[in-house]
This record gives sequence, C-alpha cells and structure tokens, in this order.
Amino acid sequence: MAVSIAHLGPSGTYTEAAALVYSNWLTQNFHQESFLCAYPSIAQTLNAAALKQADLAVVPIENSIEGSVTTTLDTLWILDDLQIQRALILPISHALLSHANEIEAIQTIYSHPQALAQCQAWLERHRPNVQLIPTSSTTEALQKLEDDRRAGAISSQRAALLYKVPILAHPINDHPDNCTRFWVLGLQPSAGGNHTSLAFSVHDVPGALVKPLDIFAQQGINLSRIESRPTKRSLGDYLFFVDLEADTRQSFVQSALAELRHHTDTLKVLGSYDILSKNIVNLANL
Repeated sequence: MAVSIAHLGPSGTYTEAAALVYSNWLTQNFHQESFLCAYPSIAQTLNAAALKQADLAVVPIENSIEGSVTTTLDTLWILDDLQIQRALILPISHALLSHANEIEAIQTIYSHPQALAQCQAWLERHRPNVQLIPTSSTTEALQKLEDDRRAGAISSQRAALLYKVPILAHPINDHPDNCTRFWVLGLQPSAGGNHTSLAFSVHDVPGALVKPLDIFAQQGINLSRIESRPTKRSLGDYLFFVDLEADTRQSFVQSALAELRHHTDTLKVLGSYDILSKNIVNLANL
C-alpha cells in the first residue's frame, strides 16, 4: 500500500522538495511507493498526520539563518501522538521571480516570512524600499504575478519552472550555505536513531530549568539545541524544546527521562531518529 505524505503546498515549495526527497529515499531503500498531499499551512499538514488523513507529515523545523520554525514547534506541543520518524537537511537556494523586465521595476515582493528573512540583506541592498508581503508559502503568490508586472516573489528555481515565471536573480539568500532541517512525523512509534527531541514545561519555581539540564549533564548526554516558547497561558510562562545526541533505546537515556519526569510539569518525547543528510540525492532540479 502506498504511503501518503502531507506537506506545505502548493506545488513548488521547499517542503514539497523535502517530501519528494523522502519519497525517493523510501523507494530506493524500502521499495515503498508513496504519493504527496499538499496542505495550505504547516499546522494543517501536521494535523493531517495526527488525524490519519495522511500517513506522514513533512514540516520544516529549523533554518541555519533564521533559526526554529515556531509554527511547527507550537503545533507539535498541542498534538500528542505524532512521533519523528526521520530528519532531513536540505540546502535552500532562493531566487527572485517576476515578470518584470528588471529588478528595479519591482515594487512588491511576496514570500513566506522565513524566506523574506533569509534574504533580508540582499533586499536591503537591491530593493530597500520595496513592500514585503508575507504569504503562507513561497509559491502561494506566483500565480498572481502574471497580472502584476511590478510584483515579484522569493521562491525556488523549481517553482520558477513549474509556474513558468522568469528568474531575475539567484541566489539571493544572505548566506551561501543556507540549509533547512525538516522532520518527517507520523503516528507510528519512532524507529530510533542517534538524535532525540523532547518538549517539556517546568514547575513555576526558582531554578526550575536547572535540574532538567543537570540530569542530562550527569548522564553525559549532549544537548545540540534548546529553545523556549511561550505557553500562551501567561506572560513569562515558557516551555522548552530540547534536542539530544542520544537514543531513547539506550538505558542511560531511559534513566535520564525517568528522572526528568519528576522535575517537569509536562514531558513529551517526540522521538528518536536519524538524519538524512543533504547529500542523499541530487537536488539540482528541486
């Protein structure tokens, strides 16, 4: 039976490219057929997997320039059953797309907020007075560009081919080694791997975060990322997302998690997983 993979649409987004990479990886390694399902937002993509409308969901979690994708973190905190199956790290190379004759003619630029932020320095150098309009994805506005030749969009080379929009400049991201990490999530238990992601809230007492961090230190578990997010209940009330370089199948990790439960208000183990590097496929056409 083919596996359905939800992703942020419409076609041409970087998340769709990540979903295609994962789909190809399933075919090459497990001879597993799959098909992609586009959703209009990251939250709806995750909910599709949580509600069994799709078998898996591919979502961005962190960018090397702009940091964590907060919508992904906030939605995963609300959902209870999704587990990370794999992670993918893909290079992101932004292009300026438009039907305008030259860059100087562009007055408005559309794109996802992450993409706009990843190209901020380029925009300030080349179009400092342009109006920036955020969209739900990097391809949402491309179909509108034909009617407005003073508008442009920041998107991918692949999207330019799909929607037949000329590329005026590429690459325009502020750092040449721009990468995004994606998570593949589903309702199945995680397969295990060298990385583990957790989310937890702590009791409202002084030094509440010190003890959880000390537990990892005592067990010799390295933390590769820690991020706070507001609980949205009251000002100054936070929860924490932590990435560990360890596998929950290891006994010392299980001991650390057992102790951690005594020092957290809510603890969610999002899964242990391996990371598929950006070199697993040729992404030149994505």
